[in-house]
Amino acid sequence: MFIGHAAVALAAKPLAPRVSLGLLLVAAYWIDLIWPVLLLVGLERVEIRPGDTAFTPLAFVHYPWTHSLAAVIGWSALFGFVFARLGRRAAVVLGLLVLSHWVLDALVHRPDLPLWPGSATLIGGGLWNSIAATILVEGGLFAAGVATYVRCAPARDRVGAVVFWALIGFLVLAYAANLVGPPPPSVAAIAYAGLAGGALYALWAWWADRHRGTPILQ
Repeated sequence: MFIGHAAVALAAKPLAPRVSLGLLLVAAYWIDLIWPVLLLVGLERVEIRPGDTAFTPLAFVHYPWTHSLAAVIGWSALFGFVFARLGRRAAVVLGLLVLSHWVLDALVHRPDLPLWPGSATLIGGGLWNSIAATILVEGGLFAAGVATYVRCAPARDRVGAVVFWALIGFLVLAYAANLVGPPPPSVAAIAYAGLAGGALYALWAWWADRHRGTPILQ
């Protein structure tokens, strides 16, 4: 998933109103922010295979340290622990956002998600085998997440409105570009684009969030 992970971060704002949307997005995408690093150092592998599924040309060959269920549970606990200073509720929400990544990926991936490193059992619901079903489910989640966030954190000024809706528009355009554009040229390009995109979305969301909601929640 792509905007589906953003949807969960947006929808989590009422549960942790004092936590920046930027940090909520980092939590929801955390697994995909570690993954590019492990790709670059050779600990995990992805191959570019157009047609592997209808929705993406990527074949996720080996990623037990970021995308096995056991590893994600560990990352979830660690993420919550690191941000425990924000309060128990915020730490739990952030940890669950990390865990939500695996749950959503399990819905869309073909069976390639291991339960633990070395597990022979691979999980995947295969929603990516249907472009229409993927867009319907992920688009619906994203619309619901945006609506939830907007109700919880209304714009306090023009910056809050313009910057937020520009972010939403950019996410949708990036999603469409990934769907209709050519396959990535290399695995390194995937990794660097993932790292750059994660940093951009987090900073953009942090900026927008500072201008939304009531002052007491900032």
